[in-house]
Amino acid sequence: MAFGVRSAILLLLSVCSLVQGQDSDGKCVWYGQCGQNPDTGYPANCPYDGPPKALDPKVINVLASACPEFVAEFSDQAANMSTCCDVQQVEAVVSQMALGIGFLRRCPTCVRNFRQIYCYMTCAPYQSNFMVAKETKNATDSGKLIISTLEVHLTEDFVNGVYTSCKDVAMPSANEKAMSVMCGGWGAHYCTGHRWFDFMGSSKNGYAPFQINYIYDESTNTTYKPFNKTVIPCSRAVSNESRACSCVDCEASCPKPPVLPQPLQPFTIFGVDGLEVVMALIFLFIASLFTTVYICLLCRTQSVDIAVSTTTGSSWSDEPSCMEKVGSWVDDSLENFFTAWGTVFAEHPWTVLIVAALLTVGLSLGIIFLQVTTDPVELWAAPHSRSRIEKEYFDKNFEPFYRTEMLIIRPVGIGKVIHKTPDGEEMWGPVFNKTFLSEVLKLQNHITGEISGMFNNEEVYLEEVCFTPLSPTNNNCTILSILNYFQNDVEKLSITTEDQFGNKVDYINHLDTCFRNPVSPSDGALGIPCLGEYGGPVFPFTSLGGFLNGTQVLGEDPPYKNATALVITLIVNNFYDKEKIEKALAWEKAFLQFMKNYSNPMMDIAFTGERAVQDELTRESEGDVITILISYCIMFAYIALALGEFTRCSRLLVDSKITLGLGGVLIVLVSVSSSVGFYGYVGIPATLIIIEVIPFLVLAVGVDNMFIIVLTYQRESRRPTESKSEHIGRIVGQVAPTILLASCSEAACFFLGALSGMPAVHAFALYAGLALTINFLLQVSCFVSLLAVDIKRQEENRFDILCCIRGSDKEGSSQEGPLQKAFKYVYAPMLLSRIVRPIVMVVFAGWLCSSIAVLPKIDIGLDQEISMPDDSYLQKYFQYLGEYLSVGPPVYFVLKGGLNFSNFSEQNKICGTVDCNSDSLSTQVYIASLLSNRTYVAQPASSWLDDYMDWSLFNMQNGSYDPPCCRVKGDGSFCPADDVTSDCENCKIHPLKDGLRPDPTSFMEYLPFFLEDVPSESCPKGGHAAYGQAVKIVTDVKNKTGVGASYFMTYHTILKTSSDYYEALRWARNISENITRTINQGSEESQYEVFPYSVFYVFYEQYLTMWKDVLTSLGISLATVFFVSIILSGLDIASSFVVILTITMILIDIGGLMYWWNVSLNAVSLVNLVMAAGISVEFCSHITHAFSLSMEETRLLRAKDALVTMGSSVLSGITFTKFGGIIVLAFAHSKIFKVFYFRMYLAIVLFGAAHGLIFLPVMLSFFGPKSNRCRIQKRQWSHIAESFHGSMSLNEEVPDLQQPINVSGVDTRILQPGANPNYEGTDNVAFA
Repeated sequence: MAFGVRSAILLLLSVCSLVQGQDSDGKCVWYGQCGQNPDTGYPANCPYDGPPKALDPKVINVLASACPEFVAEFSDQAANMSTCCDVQQVEAVVSQMALGIGFLRRCPTCVRNFRQIYCYMTCAPYQSNFMVAKETKNATDSGKLIISTLEVHLTEDFVNGVYTSCKDVAMPSANEKAMSVMCGGWGAHYCTGHRWFDFMGSSKNGYAPFQINYIYDESTNTTYKPFNKTVIPCSRAVSNESRACSCVDCEASCPKPPVLPQPLQPFTIFGVDGLEVVMALIFLFIASLFTTVYICLLCRTQSVDIAVSTTTGSSWSDEPSCMEKVGSWVDDSLENFFTAWGTVFAEHPWTVLIVAALLTVGLSLGIIFLQVTTDPVELWAAPHSRSRIEKEYFDKNFEPFYRTEMLIIRPVGIGKVIHKTPDGEEMWGPVFNKTFLSEVLKLQNHITGEISGMFNNEEVYLEEVCFTPLSPTNNNCTILSILNYFQNDVEKLSITTEDQFGNKVDYINHLDTCFRNPVSPSDGALGIPCLGEYGGPVFPFTSLGGFLNGTQVLGEDPPYKNATALVITLIVNNFYDKEKIEKALAWEKAFLQFMKNYSNPMMDIAFTGERAVQDELTRESEGDVITILISYCIMFAYIALALGEFTRCSRLLVDSKITLGLGGVLIVLVSVSSSVGFYGYVGIPATLIIIEVIPFLVLAVGVDNMFIIVLTYQRESRRPTESKSEHIGRIVGQVAPTILLASCSEAACFFLGALSGMPAVHAFALYAGLALTINFLLQVSCFVSLLAVDIKRQEENRFDILCCIRGSDKEGSSQEGPLQKAFKYVYAPMLLSRIVRPIVMVVFAGWLCSSIAVLPKIDIGLDQEISMPDDSYLQKYFQYLGEYLSVGPPVYFVLKGGLNFSNFSEQNKICGTVDCNSDSLSTQVYIASLLSNRTYVAQPASSWLDDYMDWSLFNMQNGSYDPPCCRVKGDGSFCPADDVTSDCENCKIHPLKDGLRPDPTSFMEYLPFFLEDVPSESCPKGGHAAYGQAVKIVTDVKNKTGVGASYFMTYHTILKTSSDYYEALRWARNISENITRTINQGSEESQYEVFPYSVFYVFYEQYLTMWKDVLTSLGISLATVFFVSIILSGLDIASSFVVILTITMILIDIGGLMYWWNVSLNAVSLVNLVMAAGISVEFCSHITHAFSLSMEETRLLRAKDALVTMGSSVLSGITFTKFGGIIVLAFAHSKIFKVFYFRMYLAIVLFGAAHGLIFLPVMLSFFGPKSNRCRIQKRQWSHIAESFHGSMSLNEEVPDLQQPINVSGVDTRILQPGANPNYEGTDNVAFA
């Protein structure tokens, strides 16, 4: 940052000690200095109308070093010269030019052209040919006559040529052009050749020794010969020994910018989205083909009773295959195991419950050690991700990015401001109303000076924690506000004056000047600087908003006067050591509390603090507790009531199962608490997502299993020879394998999901996987025991809950529940009818194709306002941020340590000045800034290396009479250039041959001085303000110093959307990777590395690979479910494939809904999608497993049997249970609950139910897998034996037949009276 920029102007302005020249027959206009000019206080020249005089030989060498072209033209072979300047004037022009050349020396051609006018004006022997003294006055000190006004005649070509060669010279510390300092109030953008020279000649600029009026257009009868010298373009070298100016300082020297690849154009067909067209054609083809084939086959087989005569494969009497035998063995083994398991746990319920209680309580106690992560970085950035590693590297080497406190203030009830100018009236935005600005300044000063927080019983004010870049010489806080153009002084707002034409000049004029040139050290009209009170500039795009009219490009001439909002930013120090930020946290807390209570009728304020987001996240988690509890209570109440079997009113309290239901819910909660407690012991932090989502997930899985167990028990009567425990054991043996299949699939799915590098997803997967595992174990143990206790109560006719009271002992007849009846007699026949089945297949195919078509259009990202509560003050801030903020975030190109900066060739790989490589770091960033609409890089990067090289040689040239920047005190410490009291010596720096860089020996020796030097008028290139934290100096084992890590800072363009943010990251990485390649070019191994860093990268990196992460996580989940299903379903690959296909369809259709319902893809939705894959197993696996076990002959009847058997459990256990709880989430305070939980949970439940209860049975009726013949034979034996002998189960051994029996003649309607031989439907070989 150009903090001591006054010197720049001093250089150019003071150079006014000018002189002249061209024809040998001219005369002098002045000679010598006669005293102080009463108008400026600077020494002025004596009028002299005579021939040139011989120059003292002692100063000819001094003049030659400063003006080599002039000396070469006018010195004779004996090195004698006659000039119009004496020794004092030579010393003055050398000293005055040194400051300007200090800013321009990066471009030797510019320096050569720039010094021409001053050298010739000061000493040319023919001054009278092109200049004249227009006014003289008496000196204030000597009384002698001095020239107070000079008129100089120049050609347009010369003026414009000099300006063109210098206009692009960079000032790296401020990311600005040198013209922003040297052209006064016009700034770099509005500067022209005329304006530049006029400003340098104006005595009102505070530096020129007298007024110089430049004349560019000559009258026809003029007697003057306008000054004109050959101007060399900046793209050419001054001589064979020198180099042309670099690309960074001369756009004409730049290679042609590379042609960037065109952005990927959307795939279209005839102007319509291509994927939509393709999917529409695929759907039409599939629907037409399916419908045609179905109708044809229906016509062929309409007279055949498909339900009886068409089987699903080979005859049941055929010899089973090896796979079928193995699969049957797996089924039998699981059934036998769980039958024995259930019997034991039903016989000893209290022992089981007590042991389980002790174990779960022990695990749950680990919650006291639980750590909950709310830090967004810890939540969403993987510890070993690139952005996290790079952030850690940056924070350790340079300290974390500053803490920012921001106010966005919009005026209320204030109209536009009318400003009168010589050209008429101008309309300025309402924020420039003087009364409004005064009120804002009062608020700003109260915040900065009056607000205090409490830390360790002591008050903490902003000045104790704020960033002070010019400390210790200037300890004022960095405040980015246009009121800092008035140094935060309300009295300066009222300063007025008049210009030379009598027009009023006031605060609006000063603002206009500062908007054009924020680094201006002085406004000539009002006499106050544009530099802020803290000594640095305030760029208007950081402090104004609403002037861009919706565009994201500042452009070359932003309409700042149209601003509709003020932006005030307070910069607070940040530290890697978290203990050091406690004071800042205390002050921020007080600041936020004050702003919450502040009001002013003239202002509409949005505000934030660095701690605000984390504070609001914590409040949000507490604020929605009631909503979540209500949601869970509704689900608990439904479960407790729905499990009951009500047959008679007199037995209502006997047959209800409220206690059992509540016990089942308690098992779910204990499962979650045990999982959380276990990881509390282990030390794996939890997140708010875990606390909010996992109970919902475990309820979805656990409740379904409870319904399956209870409803199966109610459906299966106890056999005559069975005890209660054996009856329960048989039920457990029937249903536990499918529960095991679903639970193992889900748990394995989540445990493998823990492979995700995203901490939130990783922790969620671990907690969810363990919770589901514990839940399964408790359900097949504790719930079975609870069921045994409840059955005993029921059989003893005791009331539910009030078990000491007996009810009616007249048992009601066991009947099917209303839901089961609805499935059996209404829903299943309707769904599986001839007309509905093809319609279902076509509709779901269309649904799938439409969802696939919109998947690529799902937005990626997470808008910040969604994560905040609806009533949060940050909602307004985020809204205003999008509407008014007009600056992009800073980006640092970090060069890791190892580069030898003392080496000339190594410097050339980084710097941007003369002799630097055309593909150096600085040059590549500069070229990227020329393509900012694609690269998101707004401007060239600051370069400590370039500024250090200029600083080290500032005023070190032969003949310089001013102190250099680099000086040393007697004790070896640094001596600033403006220190006139200490006994200091110049640093022993020896420049290289080009005179632009220090020699390798002194490079590292004096670099610490540069980083310590505060910019001043005497030395504007001091590096402390801009680079104090940008360079880390390290010492090796040999006590040799070197440069460790260092950074080069620039800015991104304005970023509004999530896409802007992660694309900016992508381009920054592309640029840095290309820089890394060029730096390491010629090396066998990559020795050096450059990476980009910005404060938002760690949050947006995930979006660069979001689709990859989603597909990977879901792919792992689906593959896990598939393989577990194969193993636990008895190697039934076909059934497992059906489950995976249906789950995949559910996930795709949820993705389609995300697009239509504006749910973006991010880490939160990824967690929900992984959860959806787990819950979908419940919707699919039970029905599919029931289908594979069904004894019916055809796919159609087996599909009906599976739907009737398991459909009611799935509907009541998952869908109804969740629906009530989900609806409550729509009333949550947080948008994240409404968007990512309500919308996605609703989609998971409804889509899961639709696919599991509508699509899956229909698909199974068409394409269901064959029955396992070995399993069927055993079940046939069981049914036959049961028909003739009363009882036989699969626990009993089936005879080993020498010949398979033929059971084709067995009337399955007798064995399974529930099968309806007249059941309407169509089944045939093609769909079998």
